[in-house]
Amino acid sequence: MAKDKKLVEEITSMSEDFARWYTDVVVKADLIAYSSVKGCMIIKPDGYAIWENIQHELDRRFKETGVQNVYMPMFIPESLLQVEKDHVEGFAPEVAWVTHGGLNELQERLCVRPTSETLFCDFYKDIIQSHRDLPKVYNQWCSVVRWEKETRPFLRSREFLWQEGHTAHATAEEAEERTVQMLNLYADFCEEVLAMPVVRGQKTDKEKFAGADATYTIEALMHDGKALQSGTSHNFGTNFSKPFGIQYTDKNNQLQYVYQTSWGMTTRLIGAIIMVHGDDSGLVLPPRIAPTQVMVIPIQQRKEGVLEKAAEVCQRLGKVARTKLDDSDKSPGWKFSEAEMRGIPVRVELGPKDIEAGKCVLVRRDTREKIECPLDALEETVVALLETIQKEMFERAKAHRDSHIYDAHNYEEFTEIANNKPGFIRAMWCGDEACENKIKEDLAVTSRCMPFNDQEQISGVCACCGKPAKKLVYWGKAY
Repeated sequence: MAKDKKLVEEITSMSEDFARWYTDVVVKADLIAYSSVKGCMIIKPDGYAIWENIQHELDRRFKETGVQNVYMPMFIPESLLQVEKDHVEGFAPEVAWVTHGGLNELQERLCVRPTSETLFCDFYKDIIQSHRDLPKVYNQWCSVVRWEKETRPFLRSREFLWQEGHTAHATAEEAEERTVQMLNLYADFCEEVLAMPVVRGQKTDKEKFAGADATYTIEALMHDGKALQSGTSHNFGTNFSKPFGIQYTDKNNQLQYVYQTSWGMTTRLIGAIIMVHGDDSGLVLPPRIAPTQVMVIPIQQRKEGVLEKAAEVCQRLGKVARTKLDDSDKSPGWKFSEAEMRGIPVRVELGPKDIEAGKCVLVRRDTREKIECPLDALEETVVALLETIQKEMFERAKAHRDSHIYDAHNYEEFTEIANNKPGFIRAMWCGDEACENKIKEDLAVTSRCMPFNDQEQISGVCACCGKPAKKLVYWGKAY
């Protein structure tokens, strides 16, 4: 098969037009369809299966830390949303409103939830009375609506799926511990399951969540050198509990306000997987998140015994990996191309000569390496291969990320990098929001985070204004 000719539909080369490449992949890999509701997408079975795997693994990790799942209404009365002023101002441009119930105008508008802090607060004020009622560590899986002006599948849509954790604690220390714990849980999940390296850090005050004392974030670098915020964890302190009156009596019978946190991940993670690992042939899925890890493809399947042997191989592998058999009447070349498009980590090619020789051919999606494998060693070989692919995909993504981090010591260097070198820019910052605004206005670059594990003093002065520096910041153009 010629390199520039695909048996499945053509995908734009990422080097030619990355944005169009991305759209081609999400559509032609059968992850989404466009709906009649502008800005909203239909997540098709292959796309939703990835989300189910994300949900299953995150939910398991949440519950290991004591999280319980609940569900809140999707509507928020306007009066409730107004209680925490900074919060509502932060979301006001994106809120969708319900004004009528049937033919009757509502006495009070209802907001379609953009997030559920106010609902959880209204709930917590009724169920928290004593220190014995704490902590409350709840999470909900749901959809939210934010009326975005510009949308792109998975990355930014008017309705999207997510989880939102909302917790209440007796002390500031417990709240901070939970905030950091969940941020680290997200980071570990991205690196261990999605094979996606992330930078862990704190948002600046300009970039933090509306109503939070502090926002912690994980930032990933996409193949085109743009950053993607991939998960956030917020410490609210008492910013919500005071206006909502969420108090408890402590062990000394004194009234205290609870300390709260919130944390979330969304379906934009699917977009991140595509943009970190994908190539010009479509998806490249890390084995741990792939809905189908192995596709068995019979060659010359009309010949006697081939389909039967392929089905037997599929059944055997199904005990150790998520395996499917492509027994459709399409040509083998078309099946290979489809498996590549869908990002299936390993395909098994099995024809009459292979069966006669007691072997098959394993093909890696990530490197396209072909490996001959004896049929009697199939299970252990495939299991080991999936682990190798997972590990090497992370290593390649990390090498790509690390090779696209650049240091800027002054504004001239900062400008040159921003204009010519896609990736993260490490630069010192004075802490003044005016410098953040200047960088954003001049260069379309935003502060991504103040990293936890990298506060090297690369310069004594702010790269923007030259005043004494306070923090090292990762900057970048972002989705």
